[in-house]
Amino acid sequence: MNTPDPTETEEAKALRDAVRGLLAKRSDVRTAMASPLGYDDKLWSTLCEQIGVAALAIPEEFGGVGATMAEVCVVQQELGRALTPSPMLGSAALATQALLATGNEEACGRLLPGIAAGGGIATLAWTGEDGHWSPERVPCTATGSTVDGQAHYVLDADIADVVLVVAGTPDGVGLFEAAPDAAGLRRYQVPTMDPTRRLGVIEFSGTPAERLDRGAYPLARVRDLVLVALAAEQAGAAGRALDLTVEYTKQRHQFGRPIGGFQALKHRMADVYVHVEAARSALYAAIVAALDGDPEFPADAATARLVCSEAFRHAAAEMIQLHGGIAITWEHDAHLYFKRAHGSSCLLGR
Repeated sequence: MNTPDPTETEEAKALRDAVRGLLAKRSDVRTAMASPLGYDDKLWSTLCEQIGVAALAIPEEFGGVGATMAEVCVVQQELGRALTPSPMLGSAALATQALLATGNEEACGRLLPGIAAGGGIATLAWTGEDGHWSPERVPCTATGSTVDGQAHYVLDADIADVVLVVAGTPDGVGLFEAAPDAAGLRRYQVPTMDPTRRLGVIEFSGTPAERLDRGAYPLARVRDLVLVALAAEQAGAAGRALDLTVEYTKQRHQFGRPIGGFQALKHRMADVYVHVEAARSALYAAIVAALDGDPEFPADAATARLVCSEAFRHAAAEMIQLHGGIAITWEHDAHLYFKRAHGSSCLLGR
């Protein structure tokens, strides 16, 4: 596969350098995941104010910068590379795309500027307890102007300022907005395998909500776009897991030589390298399809999601194996990559 890399323009490179430089100086994964918000709000504010990461996917008329999926994926790769907890995926990607897909200019004009500035965190309640993110199967239903149901695996559920919910109606699936403190709405964080990703449950019981779409809501398109953003995060994390492993095998000596010089370990790292490069190619193909409006985009997005998930799981598993005993300690980051790999492989699943 010889797909040109749409994230290697001069603008994209500058964006990558800016995000990577800031994360290298400021990102502290363990402190962030132990904080009340589950992320470093000061770092997030800096990313939004100085670089504009939350505004990338938002059109200029709604307070954004009107960038493309390529720029969003550049940021996602860097956040994944550093395992930085942030509202980027849930708020700036998933909820933002859900709002834009409504075509509701009033709602977009009211909600998106706050999301773009990073001061408002939005969340989207979509899937049920089975974790099936399907446009046809949603756990919530709307009757008139009220919503009932229980949504699971909701990103930043308990801290969001804007609560959106996908609900079934007599004329199909629609997108609704509920006030965070609305009557009959209950939300709470739940323990997860991946401590770097905050998930929760939102319960609706006769909760007042306003429908935002005008019918024929393109939920499948929303999912496909966010699948690509998630795949970018996975590809970035997989590449970093490989880099850290290679670096360690050059430093660790056994029998008077670096362990990275042993043929068996070279083969294993080469296998991971091939897998990571395949993931990047699948990701780039999906980005190009999204930018070009290719009718094959849904298939390309699903392919990127699958290949990037597999590559990240492979890289994280080999990271633990080739680091040896140190990798199974809490102090080492290998287990965080491993948990993120398996947690993200279940997110947005069909």
